[in-house]
Amino acid sequence: MDFLDIFLNANFWAASLRIATPLIFGVIGALVCERAGVLNLGIEGIFTAGAMAGWMAVWLGAGLWGGVAVAALAGAFFGLIHAILTVPLGLSQHVSGIGVTLFATSLSYFVYRTALPDVSSPPRIEPFKPLDIPGLSDLPFIGPALFQQTALTFLALFVVAATAFVLYRTPLGLAIRAVGDNPSAVESQGLSVYGIRIGAVVAGSALMALGGAFLTMSAFDAFFFGMVNGRGWICIALTVFASWRPGKALLGALLFGAFDAFQVRLQTDVGSFIPGQVFLMMPYILSIAALILVARKADYPRALLVPYFRGQR
Repeated sequence: MDFLDIFLNANFWAASLRIATPLIFGVIGALVCERAGVLNLGIEGIFTAGAMAGWMAVWLGAGLWGGVAVAALAGAFFGLIHAILTVPLGLSQHVSGIGVTLFATSLSYFVYRTALPDVSSPPRIEPFKPLDIPGLSDLPFIGPALFQQTALTFLALFVVAATAFVLYRTPLGLAIRAVGDNPSAVESQGLSVYGIRIGAVVAGSALMALGGAFLTMSAFDAFFFGMVNGRGWICIALTVFASWRPGKALLGALLFGAFDAFQVRLQTDVGSFIPGQVFLMMPYILSIAALILVARKADYPRALLVPYFRGQR
């Protein structure tokens, strides 16, 4: 087997980007929450809720983009619950986040079973199709690798650029970063720390849910139990790997996507000699190694996990 042939194959990088897309939504959503000082461990459940809500909306006739909107609203709803518990009430962000994950996951499965009590396999929908962009799709190597993806992949790349612009080029982004570092200084300027933090968590959670929607509306065409498969937790780790920067978050998601695509190719080529579980472990082991190398130098938000109460100095 020639490793170089794998890495020079456009289809390999197309698969890497496709695998990375839900992680891009998730890590940017987590980054927005944590930049505002709130850890959102509800991400795994929000992924599940977005996957189920988006798919269900399309199955009921809302259309693909209608399903995307419904998924985002579902994520925003669970994000609002987490934000109310952790920002004005100041409850533990860890406990609240785990509670949101359990609640969102259980509610999603309950709604699915209630709506479809007698089905042995989930109904299929017509998912997003890969776009064929005239001129760009025909470019050597980069065309099939980048310009033959679905609309949600392009939306994910746009979200990265838009988030970077908002965080570092707008007053709103400055306020979000400030409440994650020095909330008392923000309050002294007459701004609402609660409002900014709640808004950031709601927006970040909506983005997380789009990662779940990608699974049921682009990667697959139905909702299955367990389909999120730990992607939310990977996004939390990737946020640390990225040092809370959108560009590095994109790089981290693509790196994990490449690891995952690589293990699939390895299973195909040498799977008869090595147990399949070894290959399934590879992306996670390599991600942990990358995280160890980077995490010690990460410049984390100083007020992350620290509750703030009005008038506190």
